[in-house]
Amino acid sequence: MTNRYFFDTDCISAFLWIKGESILAKLYSGKIILPTPVYRELQKVPHLSARIDTLKQNGDLFIQSIEAGSAEYYDYVKMTTSPEPGMKIIGKGEAAAIAMARMRNGILASNNMRDISAYVTKYNLQHITTGDILLEALKQQLITESEGNTIWAAMLRKKRRLPTLTFSDYICNN
Repeated sequence: MTNRYFFDTDCISAFLWIKGESILAKLYSGKIILPTPVYRELQKVPHLSARIDTLKQNGDLFIQSIEAGSAEYYDYVKMTTSPEPGMKIIGKGEAAAIAMARMRNGILASNNMRDISAYVTKYNLQHITTGDILLEALKQQLITESEGNTIWAAMLRKKRRLPTLTFSDYICNN
């Protein structure tokens, strides 16, 4: 089966805010899953919601829900209300993406390592970040390093939290 990518709000927003969602469509068309809580959060910002709806209409992205009473649901509730000792309470979008990636054998797309790293480790999840996505775009020659630096700088201007000051620095560290 082809891998599916379960995005949290922060990761997909990094691309939406700079109008860079075409990179996601080119890399992962038909494999992008947005949990319903993430979609609801994005609907609060009309221009981001419009971009998501376009990706959805083009078949690049699918919005999926967690079924009440399912194992996914119980994981989700636990992560958002009463996690196990040593684990953090996390946001609804992050929790939904983690629960869905775990139960559906997908890949988690999230930048918020501070909050989610314990869950990624505990559940042995495959995980990508904005930096990993741009690195993949570079490898597939969808962008150049220079374009990656421009994209990275635009994301930083939009207050996206990234691990380095430039894409070039990210490349050197990975």
